[in-house]
Amino acid sequence: MTAFEQDIAEYLGVKHAIGVGNGTDALVLILDALGIGPGDEVITTPYTFFASAECVSRLGAKPVFVDIDPITLTIDPQRLEQAITARTKAVIPVHIFGRAADMSAIMNIASRHGLFVVEDACQCIGGEIEGKKLGIFGKAGAFSFFSQQRIWEHMVTVGW
Repeated sequence: MTAFEQDIAEYLGVKHAIGVGNGTDALVLILDALGIGPGDEVITTPYTFFASAECVSRLGAKPVFVDIDPITLTIDPQRLEQAITARTKAVIPVHIFGRAADMSAIMNIASRHGLFVVEDACQCIGGEIEGKKLGIFGKAGAFSFFSQQRIWEHMVTVGW
């Protein structure tokens, strides 16, 4: 682990942080490590950068879109539960414009249905819910430093 990766892991309070080339790669690597592939469905929101759905398609799985809550602009947990099928394997909530998805509701739904949660926190590094950093609630999270123009442009955090 590089010094920067170690600093990010400490900042987020996770065991590991891995630098990768971009946010899309971060999401693809996470989903691939979780065994997501052809025939699987991954629920996310259409109100995001296209990589949140593209990463699912790149692995041969099907992105399933769930609309947003008009207040938070993030995935609507009530609609999320209605979209789950026998093929659903994961949920990618997107924290966007510094706004956090309702992780308590999302984690409860995912737990009841045995789904992985992979947070797209590319637009929310440093964001928190009740003192807990965004991107560390689920199995893994993806972060981006693109707008901050850092040497390491994107990170993956791994909670397992």
